[in-house]
Amino acid sequence: MSDMITTVDELRQVIAKPIAMIETKEIDFLDEGARAWISKTPLAVFGFGDEQGIAITLGGGCLGFVSTDVHELRLPSAMLDDPSAARQGAGFGAIFLLPGITEILRVNGKVVEILDDEIRVAVEECYTHCGKALLRSEFWSPPADIVAPDDLAAFALASRFMALATMSAQGHADVSPKGDKAGTMVNIDGEDLWFADRPGNRRADSFRNIITQPRVAAMLLIPGTANVACLSGTAQITTNEAIRSQFAVQDKVPALATRIRDLSVELRHSPALARADLWPVSAPTEGINPTKIGIAHLKYKKGVGVKLVAAMASIPGLMDKALKDDYKKNLF
Repeated sequence: MSDMITTVDELRQVIAKPIAMIETKEIDFLDEGARAWISKTPLAVFGFGDEQGIAITLGGGCLGFVSTDVHELRLPSAMLDDPSAARQGAGFGAIFLLPGITEILRVNGKVVEILDDEIRVAVEECYTHCGKALLRSEFWSPPADIVAPDDLAAFALASRFMALATMSAQGHADVSPKGDKAGTMVNIDGEDLWFADRPGNRRADSFRNIITQPRVAAMLLIPGTANVACLSGTAQITTNEAIRSQFAVQDKVPALATRIRDLSVELRHSPALARADLWPVSAPTEGINPTKIGIAHLKYKKGVGVKLVAAMASIPGLMDKALKDDYKKNLF
């Protein structure tokens, strides 16, 4: 295939580096805001990666089913759909979802201990992620009568949210949220699955991982249902215009498209998703302000540039307004 992205330099020619706020709000532990977020989380997606490959699974149950301290996550094995995905020493990535909240908390680290009933993860990265994937997919407001098809092609066509698990050549794992309207989320072409890159925070963690280590795992969801499609394969990134044009929305063509080859797919019921009982959402989760949590991370950073970003971010309402404007103008 022509127009393949094979280096990070080529990638950054298409996707510009993120703004300073995004680059500076990552911390290497769980502060008070992050721990409060996780304490109210009924559903999370976990990725585990090592030399054996990359795996993905849902975890869910009552609010706060994952326990924490400043430097550690403790995942109850019984709350994971596939606890065998976790392996001692594996890289770890997670996204934590809060009902009615569009932003996402991302946590990365390493599995340090696997007990009979618990998986312990040392935290290495923690940051908030923009809400575009959940907004595009209308994740928190699905139709009341939606039913998940039992045919793969139909399920893929109806899917509106995807969690993509990747890992670097050094074994650092990451889970990235993707969201779209039904019919534009993914495209299955023979034995390949394609998806597009929509505007986001521009960190490009998944793409940088794919360039150096192409094995991936992913999970497709149809919000409002408890069935999922779990898939794995090897990924390639392209700027091919004909392929990208297939994913155009509102006359906007995505900058990149990704193909997953050697595709393995399984449709299954998710007990974790059923236990989480996410829908319908009557009101956003109380007591969590994603903007304030993201801004709070800046106080742990140093440098003149960080101080300038923090000063701007501290102006009441400025960041919330900027986010709303961005979500309105740059959703696709």
